[in-house]
Amino acid sequence: MSVTVIPFAEGEAQLNWHALCDAIERGHKLPKAEIADSFLYRDKDTLLSRSAWVDGLGLAVKSATIFPGNAAKSDPMVNGAVSLFSDDNGTLEAIVDFHLVTKWKTAGDSLYAAKRLARPDSRSILIVGAGTVGHALREAYGVAFPNATFFIWNRTLSGAVAFANFYENTAVAEDLEQAVRAADIVTSATMSVDPLLHGAWFQPGQHIDLIGAYRPDMREADDAALQRSQVFVDSRDTTVGHIGELKTPLANGVITEVDILADFYQPEQFIRQSEEAITLFKNGGGAHLDLMVCRYILEQWRKKAP
Repeated sequence: MSVTVIPFAEGEAQLNWHALCDAIERGHKLPKAEIADSFLYRDKDTLLSRSAWVDGLGLAVKSATIFPGNAAKSDPMVNGAVSLFSDDNGTLEAIVDFHLVTKWKTAGDSLYAAKRLARPDSRSILIVGAGTVGHALREAYGVAFPNATFFIWNRTLSGAVAFANFYENTAVAEDLEQAVRAADIVTSATMSVDPLLHGAWFQPGQHIDLIGAYRPDMREADDAALQRSQVFVDSRDTTVGHIGELKTPLANGVITEVDILADFYQPEQFIRQSEEAITLFKNGGGAHLDLMVCRYILEQWRKKAP
């Protein structure tokens, strides 16, 4: 059996954000994934290897290198490879472009949560961080909230200006606090170690989407943010004990695991409970989500085949 190779542009042409969210939902109705993560560090550099097996979907292995210093050299910060294996016999079915999987998994993870937690009438969306993930978020949220006005905040103003000029209906936010207070949805994808977002800024009815922190020493939101919000995660298994956004406040007694209301495997609880609630979602992006996205990408690819 030949192995399918799916490149970025040709693969992406077959994809749809709403359909991807449906695939993520279907994947969480199958038996719970078996997941294994390993991390290797060299100062700020990281090798993250993630694998997942879902009965009915197969197996995926994704290895990512994250080198923050690459940005200064105009090189991609994140690189890697993804392999998808058959659930029937374990053979290699597809090699999918790493950046294609990462883009659609990362933004799709947050979009699926926002479709369940954010107010449907949200009209003001703030993106924090003008990097690659920020662009994917602008695309994904723009599909689900087509009537919203977007704002972009970035550490460097020039990056925010370039981002805003790339899209229609997108403006630069120069003051982060003011922009957070005014937004219906705040989605943050930065490489911050120290919290950028403060719970004191949050307003009733907001949805907060945290993506950037992936290491135990990284956080994008402070303790007050967690204390004032109803907290949700994509997977308890890949966030609670691994990512500083939750691991640190849990260790310090700021919150308890009871305060994490649900993950994607608990759809009945994974909902906004009131119009006034502040919902906060931690996107951890485990390997099971890479697997679900890979399987969706391959299925769409096969539909286009002659």
